Amino acid sequence: MKQGAQSSAVTGNPEGSGDSDRPSQGRADAPRVPLQGRGVAGRGVEERVERGERAERVVDVGPDRGGAGPLARGEHTHSETPIPRPRPLVQRASVRGQILDALRTALVAGELTPGAVYSAPALGERFGVSATPVREAMQQLALEGAVEVVPNRGFRVVERGARELAELAEVRALIEVPVMLRLARTVSAERWAELRPLAEATVRAASTGCRVTYAESDRGFHRAVLAFCGNEQLVRLADDLHRRAQWPLVSPVRASGRGHADLLADAAEHTALLDALIARDLDVVRSLVGEHFAGAR
Repeated sequence: MKQGAQSSAVTGNPEGSGDSDRPSQGRADAPRVPLQGRGVAGRGVEERVERGERAERVVDVGPDRGGAGPLARGEHTHSETPIPRPRPLVQRASVRGQILDALRTALVAGELTPGAVYSAPALGERFGVSATPVREAMQQLALEGAVEVVPNRGFRVVERGARELAELAEVRALIEVPVMLRLARTVSAERWAELRPLAEATVRAASTGCRVTYAESDRGFHRAVLAFCGNEQLVRLADDLHRRAQWPLVSPVRASGRGHADLLADAAEHTALLDALIARDLDVVRSLVGEHFAGAR
């Protein structure tokens, strides 16, 4: 994830060498230094020592490749400059993740205007970080389809219409509805009852009227339902589609997102769906999930 700026600073330093302490060639008393192993690398260094040359370093290619091994005598490693250890990358990855979450929240809240162009330095100043983690987070959003790259300017928030929202709802229905119907036949009532707190959390979030709060609880409930299928790839794909469906539209009528009444109705469908799943009422489950995705259009 975001290792480029730090890892690039870790480079190998050249090995120390100097001609002043090198024995003059042709000395008769040049010592013969025995080496461990008789591989190709070992013979090369041994022959150099016989000629009076200094053995800078023996590259350990391993005994299976005919090398001399790391403990060969005659190595001069004391003059090498130690390579500094790379700084931990956890904090950098954490910053990028936090910025990505903040940008996603800004998208759902409508704080990033569709069609507007935002530069990484300006957003970095807003979040109190450098431009690098912002740029990396925006590139991730570009992969998700939320923004598009504008060369030499920054990133433009994608303008979305009702048709795209309807298409997302249709794809989500194709994925989630069959899975929910299958789970309704196989998952026990006790397991479904474990999701009651999540369904109730969506109702509380909807009552606040905050789109961001409701968006998180809404996706959390759907993830928990689909998680019973045991397919992590499906859950991840469905969650990505769900997140994209929560971005605001360009239309002035719905640019601010769904109204308070819409959020309450959506949350009520969660509790009704959970009741039907616990009762294993497949007809009600089929009807509710159909209405749920139809309402997301």
